[in-house]
Amino acid sequence: MDRVPYLDLQAQYDSIRTEVLTALEDICESTRFAQGPASSDFEAKFAAYCGVDHCVSLNSGTSALHVALRCLNLGPGDEIVTVSMTFIATAWAISYVGATPVFVDVDPVRRTMDPVKLEAAITPRTKAIIPVHLYGMSAEMDRIMAIAERHGLPVIEDAAQAHGAKYRGKRVGQFGQIACFSFYPSKNLGAYGEGGALITNDTRIAQRARSLRDHGQSQRYLHDEIGYNYRMDSFQAAVLSIKLKHLDVWNAARIDRARYYTDLLKDSSYRLPAHISDSECVWHCYVIEAPERDRVRSALQDVGIQSAVHYPVPIHLQKAYVHLGYRSGDLPVTEALCEHCLSLPIYPELSKEKISRVACVLLDLENR
Repeated sequence: MDRVPYLDLQAQYDSIRTEVLTALEDICESTRFAQGPASSDFEAKFAAYCGVDHCVSLNSGTSALHVALRCLNLGPGDEIVTVSMTFIATAWAISYVGATPVFVDVDPVRRTMDPVKLEAAITPRTKAIIPVHLYGMSAEMDRIMAIAERHGLPVIEDAAQAHGAKYRGKRVGQFGQIACFSFYPSKNLGAYGEGGALITNDTRIAQRARSLRDHGQSQRYLHDEIGYNYRMDSFQAAVLSIKLKHLDVWNAARIDRARYYTDLLKDSSYRLPAHISDSECVWHCYVIEAPERDRVRSALQDVGIQSAVHYPVPIHLQKAYVHLGYRSGDLPVTEALCEHCLSLPIYPELSKEKISRVACVLLDLENR
C-alpha cells in the first residue's frame, strides 16, 4: 500500500541534514546553549524577513502571545476580542494575564475574523484585538485595522500558522503593534523542538519583551518586574536560521500543491478552501469541508492516507471556558467549520502522484 503521511519532516531534514548537524556541532563547541549568538542571529534575520525592526525569540508561540499582552499592560477587567477558530493557545495567553477572551465568528470564505462581527463585539471594556491568520491565510487586515484605529485599540497578530504569508503585498506581522509566531516542528518554519517569536516596530515593546523572557531582568540579577523563563535555546535558533533561507521556496511548493488539490477537486461536492486574490496564503493546512467528515477521514485512513482535524471543538465550547457562558449556536460559522473540517496532507515534498491518489479516494467516496 502506498502510504501518504500527513506530514513528512524526515524528507525536509534530509535536504538540510549536513548544514543542520554542522550548526549544532558549532553550538556544542561554543557551549553557548541558551540565548546565545545563534539566537541573536536568527532574531536579526527573521526581523528582516518579516520587514520589521525587532524580533524577540521565545520558547514557544504561546509564550510570545503571553509576553505581547504583558507588554501592552493588559489584565483583569479587560476584554480582548479574538476568534474561537484557532488553537487554544490564543485564548490561553488572554487568560494568563487575567483578561477575558471575547470570541467572534469567522468569515466563511477566509475562515478568519469576520470584521463585521468584530465591530459588534467591541465594548468600553475592550482593550485589544487578536486576529488569527488561520491555516496560512491572512485575516482581512485593512478592515480590522480600520476598526481598531477607530476605537483606539492595539492589534496583536497571531501569525503562528502564517510564516511568510502576505496581505495586499505585505507580509503578515507588519500590520498590528505586535505579531506572534510559533515555530512548533510542524509549522511552515518549524524548529526541532519548541520555539516562538514576537515581532514589532516598537523599540520599547521589544526591550520589555526581552526583559520579560529573561526573568524580568534589566541587568543581570536585577529584576524590575515579575518575568519568565521564556528564552529560546541556541539549537532551535540555529535550525530556524537554516530553514529560513528555504522558507520562500518551501512556501511556493505548498502553494503549488494547494492549487493542484483545488484543480483535482473543483467539481466535487466538498467545500474547498478559497484562493483569495488580495492574499498570498502559505497553506500551513489545506482544509476541505465534508458533511460526513469522520466517515471520510476513516476511509482515507483505511487506505493509508493520513489526515488531521484542525480543530474538532471550538474554544468557546471547550470545558475550560464554560464559565464564559457560550452555548452551541453562538458562533455558527465556526461551529460548522469545526464539525466538517478535514486537513489533507500538504508539505513541500509531497508529490503530485500522492495528491492525485488522495483526490481519487475522495472522489470515489462521493459515489458510495
